[in-house]
Amino acid sequence: MPYDFSYTQNRELSWLRFNERVLEESTDTSVPLYERLKFVSIFTSNLDEFFMVRVGGLNDLSLLKTEPVDNKSNQTPSQQLESIFEAMPRLYTMRAESFKELEENLENYQIKRLTPDTLSPEQFKFVNDYVQSFLLPILNPQIIESRHPFPNLKNLGLYCAFILDTKEDKGLLGMIEVPQSEARVIYLPGEDSDNLSYILIEDAILACAAQSFGEVSVVGQAVIRLTRNADIDPDEVIFDEDDNYRQHMKRVLKKRMRLQPVRLEIQGELDPKIVKQIRKTLDLQANQVIYSSCPVEQSYIWEIEDHIPGFLTTELLYEPFSPQPSIEFDPHRSVTEQIYAQDKLLWYPYESMTPFLELIHEAAFDPEVISIKITLYRIAKKSKLAESLIAAAENGKEVTVLMELRARFDEENNIIWAERLEDAGCTVTYGQEGFKVHSKICQITRRVDGHIIRLTQLGTGNYNEKTAGIYSDFSYMTADDRIGDDANTFFRNMSIGNLNGTYNYLGVAPSSLKPLIMMGINKEIFKAKANKPAGLIFKMNSLTDRDVIDKLVEASQAGVDVKLIIRGICCLLPGIPGKTERIEVRSIAGRFLEHARVYAFGVNADRIYLSSADMMTRNTEHRVEIAYPILDVRLRQMVMDVLQVQLKDNVKARILGADGIYRKVERGPEEAEFISQEYFMDVAKQNAAQNNLSDEQMTQARKNVARRSMVTSLNLSENDLSNLAPSTQQAQTKTADDADLAEEPQSFTDVKYKRSAGASAEASPLFEEHLPESFEEEPILELEVEELSERTAENKEASDFDVAENTTLVRTHKSIPEGRFARFGKYLSLAFKALFGKDK
Repeated sequence: MPYDFSYTQNRELSWLRFNERVLEESTDTSVPLYERLKFVSIFTSNLDEFFMVRVGGLNDLSLLKTEPVDNKSNQTPSQQLESIFEAMPRLYTMRAESFKELEENLENYQIKRLTPDTLSPEQFKFVNDYVQSFLLPILNPQIIESRHPFPNLKNLGLYCAFILDTKEDKGLLGMIEVPQSEARVIYLPGEDSDNLSYILIEDAILACAAQSFGEVSVVGQAVIRLTRNADIDPDEVIFDEDDNYRQHMKRVLKKRMRLQPVRLEIQGELDPKIVKQIRKTLDLQANQVIYSSCPVEQSYIWEIEDHIPGFLTTELLYEPFSPQPSIEFDPHRSVTEQIYAQDKLLWYPYESMTPFLELIHEAAFDPEVISIKITLYRIAKKSKLAESLIAAAENGKEVTVLMELRARFDEENNIIWAERLEDAGCTVTYGQEGFKVHSKICQITRRVDGHIIRLTQLGTGNYNEKTAGIYSDFSYMTADDRIGDDANTFFRNMSIGNLNGTYNYLGVAPSSLKPLIMMGINKEIFKAKANKPAGLIFKMNSLTDRDVIDKLVEASQAGVDVKLIIRGICCLLPGIPGKTERIEVRSIAGRFLEHARVYAFGVNADRIYLSSADMMTRNTEHRVEIAYPILDVRLRQMVMDVLQVQLKDNVKARILGADGIYRKVERGPEEAEFISQEYFMDVAKQNAAQNNLSDEQMTQARKNVARRSMVTSLNLSENDLSNLAPSTQQAQTKTADDADLAEEPQSFTDVKYKRSAGASAEASPLFEEHLPESFEEEPILELEVEELSERTAENKEASDFDVAENTTLVRTHKSIPEGRFARFGKYLSLAFKALFGKDK
């Protein structure tokens, strides 16, 4: 099937535009000065990963005899690489200009980075003494000639290169590897304690280490850094069956350091002939050599922050913000007890991860807990969560950890934790061959009065205490059996390698997540064609999946209003006449990294799914991901409020144009500035303050604080507020706790997605919710789904280069925890439907 390229763009160029928006934050004068410098560092580290993964992968594909063609831009890998390197000079110039301006401004605060040519005689003596005492004994200088071949440069390692003249030879190349074991920053003494002067270790070596080559003259010097392809697939590396999988991954990590070079950065002055010599040795093209006037590696910027004099932090850094205690939880009650009483939702980083950590800690010591099962993709190096899992295993609980060792650039940390968990008695398993397990799910199973009760947590982000303080993510905790039964099925399927299991409420990639999203879009298309209000709001990190893009375009053409909040890559171009006119794409880059994935269907968001998955082919077809419904009306409204607030951002948000360029949101002449992340911080602090209220006041505050603060912060009328979220009356029209979903649980993995006129709820749970109101008018989705499957199979190679039983358990009242009696009648209702059929 031929593709329409009029409304799509290349993913790599889209990503570069995203990273350019990150760099733009460094020029925003409303951002504290040193925080702006940190955005330059983020831009640099983002670019490093882009070259290692995306450019590395494209480089591999460009070597194929027949190059595949990208299905968004109709370009081959070679053409994409050419476009990428054409964009580099401009981006490097922008970085250099911003970096220079920021360092000059920081000098006004006595914060100064020194270089070899800016050292005073006293400072040079200090640096030289430091180099002589601490560095020269461990440095290994090398002159490149016939007996000393060019060294194997490590991926992203720093090297000092010298052009040397001796009595016998001129223009020799000397190399010194910058030792990674030593501190990157050397702080210089000063008469004023408020003066922060420092030099980077590579500059100290350039200034003082040339003498280690003997009697030579230095006629040129620079810092160089090589980037290698890190897009290595562990499943394609030969696996010795005599080794365990952890040993296999350790070998993979070593191999990554020696893969094909893709970029050489040079900071300093080197003779063009020497550069050509280095380039040919590394088998690089001329456009793969990039010159930089600022440090090529900038992670040191985060270290300097800790040395800024205290009296300057208020002016140079963001006002400190710590994730706040959630108003959802009473700190004086058991977290487990509170979740059994009512579903809970945490909103990181505005709310603290502590309740979830306490949940796992309670489970580790709860005598009624039988087992804990969890998937781990990225966790902190110092992880309270992992320590609680170890404690649980040592206390005799059955702890099962599905550890994904292939989480790129976190492999080593995951290997270390896998070994510790296994040593403590946890059962540690690994992802399926060819499919990374990227889902975020945890289940705690308890035996209470002889009955099995499950508590399930699902998240949009990793179980990482560190990133939970800087990434925006949702964490959903529920004791609802509908979710719990599916979660139990998921872990059972993972234990036997079944990627095509059947679920009633969860959409699980690679088999049923994308069909779930496609059917949700279809329902809105059917509504629009019937002249009924229809809308979609999706929030994600990236959109590249061609099938989803085409379906969103179909929705726009049918009259569905589509609002997309996409932080990074967006291969869909909005505003194309006759095709994407009803699609709006926004991106928000700010203090926190927008990471949550939300898929909201309907103008009032009567269906909301949170997910670990972006709409990228790698996620929807080549990973194990989960999308899960928010069944509680109250929590669904909370999520909808978050989306609507972000759509009001007129400072940090950018609007994507039909030309692929992002532009600032235009504000009206009297429209106040509104930053969504600052709003969420304010609300979180207001909510946390409510913990000082009495129990009666707390209950009322939980009902009113979000709406009241929204009216105040956004300066909205009550009419405007009703457009932000369903009114209380609208929410009440959906039966309590979303009984409409309970009435028709859906199996999203029914192969043909069929239903007949006489189909029972058991045969096709929840499916009607994704069909048109009049089934006779729009009969069956079978043809469309089959067509989708065929297209997916046919275009798998050229898709994205990303190749990378419906049973309700009715319990006795003794088995239902306090606070959940309100749901007992619903359980009975479900049982009668299962026993006697839908229409009885």
